[in-house]
Amino acid sequence: MSLLPLIDPGALFAFRLPLRRFDGKWGRTGVELPEAYRLPTFAELAGKRPFADVRGAWNESGLLFEAKVVRKSQVSWCREGMPADSDGLHLWIDTRDTHTIHRASRYCHRFMAAPIGAGKAGIDPFAVMLSIPRAKEEPKSASREPLPVVAKRLPDGYWLAVRIPADRLFGYEPIDHPRIGFFYSVVDRELGNQNWNLGGDYPYVEDPSLWGTADLVGADEVT
Repeated sequence: MSLLPLIDPGALFAFRLPLRRFDGKWGRTGVELPEAYRLPTFAELAGKRPFADVRGAWNESGLLFEAKVVRKSQVSWCREGMPADSDGLHLWIDTRDTHTIHRASRYCHRFMAAPIGAGKAGIDPFAVMLSIPRAKEEPKSASREPLPVVAKRLPDGYWLAVRIPADRLFGYEPIDHPRIGFFYSVVDRELGNQNWNLGGDYPYVEDPSLWGTADLVGADEVT
């Protein structure tokens, strides 16, 4: 019988990853990032089996993310009117990579993308910016306008891609500030949550000090 650790192992380390540059164009079908853009998950440290393949990239025009979720037998629970509670890819970005604050600053952002839940029939994807609880300030770029997103159904899950334009990321200056605070959670009512490092017992939703770091590197750089 395997025993889960009393303390989430992800809380014992400062996590850092390379976010590679990608110059492909976002089109009607979004983009599909190559294997080299896959982002790690440390869920296995806490005895959890990953169910999502998450990938990410950057360029001067903004950030790109995609998620492929498999092993599902149920339809995802997604509601455009309840984005914070919906299944999908949830993202936290701090354009100044500050780990000494416990309440979000104007450089901290929260986004989410869902594979369904929008449109008259509720089968269209949607992606939006969300407020961060207890934030000291909201970004000047805060907007309720939808983000570019595409999705497709898979036999046992879904794939989605979302683009976060630079003008929706206050303080996004990848040349002068080539590091960002970063955290992701793939939320799924059937399979649970797959987080980058920390489990749900930690207040990562509102506390930037718990987020990791993403280095904005060239397409071929290895860190």
